[in-house]
Amino acid sequence: MKYLDEFRDPRLAKAIVREIHAVTTKPWVIMEICGGQTHSIMKNGIDQLLPAEIELVHGPGCPVCVTPLEQIDKAIAIASKPGVILTSFGDMLRVPGSEKDLFMVQSEGGDVRVVYSPLDAVRIARENPEKRVVFFAVGFETTAPNNAMAVWQAYRQGLKNFSLLVSHVLVPPAMEALLSSPANRVQGYLAAGHVCTVMGWKQYEPIAEKHGVPIVVTGFEPVDILEGILMVVKQLEKGQARVENQYSRVVKREGNRPAQELVNRVFEVADRKWRGIGTIPVSGLKLRPEFRDHDAEILFEESGREVEEPPECLSGLVLQGLKKPHECPAFGTTCTPRTPLGATMVSSEGACAAYFSYHRQAKIHDC
Repeated sequence: MKYLDEFRDPRLAKAIVREIHAVTTKPWVIMEICGGQTHSIMKNGIDQLLPAEIELVHGPGCPVCVTPLEQIDKAIAIASKPGVILTSFGDMLRVPGSEKDLFMVQSEGGDVRVVYSPLDAVRIARENPEKRVVFFAVGFETTAPNNAMAVWQAYRQGLKNFSLLVSHVLVPPAMEALLSSPANRVQGYLAAGHVCTVMGWKQYEPIAEKHGVPIVVTGFEPVDILEGILMVVKQLEKGQARVENQYSRVVKREGNRPAQELVNRVFEVADRKWRGIGTIPVSGLKLRPEFRDHDAEILFEESGREVEEPPECLSGLVLQGLKKPHECPAFGTTCTPRTPLGATMVSSEGACAAYFSYHRQAKIHDC
């Protein structure tokens, strides 16, 4: 149980909390990028243990949450076509599109299936040669190698009935975009450890230097997150801005090079729209031209769709760290996990879902 109990040790956590209180002399705004970190913070009450001077804001590190509305509508349109099997991870089925979600398509007779790996979708395509099988490929750098492998396997096996609807996004350009915004409040970052497991942290170094913000690659257990916060605060208090690695038991500076090579073989960098934020240059991936026979947007002629976000949903401001979920008038009333207005209330990594699940309304200082 090493690397599990050790990083949930309450005695160690309390010692780190005391040190954070001791070193903090000024107000600081720190953003955790990853939705998994957000849920860990809420579940363990980490936000309530920190000094009043430290504010945690929640970033766009939930891939389901930042998938734009038109991509959901594309998936719904494709799934509604005869002869199609649309496969996806479970979270995506409940994300509302303009008029319905994929669960509703399923209830109307569409063949929509939950899978646990894109390679499951490749197997389904192999077993159903008369069907067109589409995998809804959503995610950050973490899931890109698996999706690249699925395309590579289908390509090598000649499975032309398998394709990806790609909605891959990249973390460093989003961090850069947030820091470049006139509305930016972020002074330090907790970077997503699982993303850096694949990509390393070299891409973060010019961001830290350019914007003068410390970036600490951080894990997901309570002690990980507290230690990451402490490392960021120490840099902020000293006027430093560099990349540090709290998650050293998993992450190396160079990342996983074979995984990177596979991703680069299948995908190329492209501009990508983020839900609630807009288009961020070179912030996504698309299939290379040689894999166009596996590109669902091309095969189903779905590339030109544009959709407006519902104005009552403030998830875009939440994803930029400009609002907390409970500051949205719809939170917990017209927007709940059963009746979500946006993806941040649907996803298992969404900030709104975390606030709702753990009954978080406002920060409490009682320690």
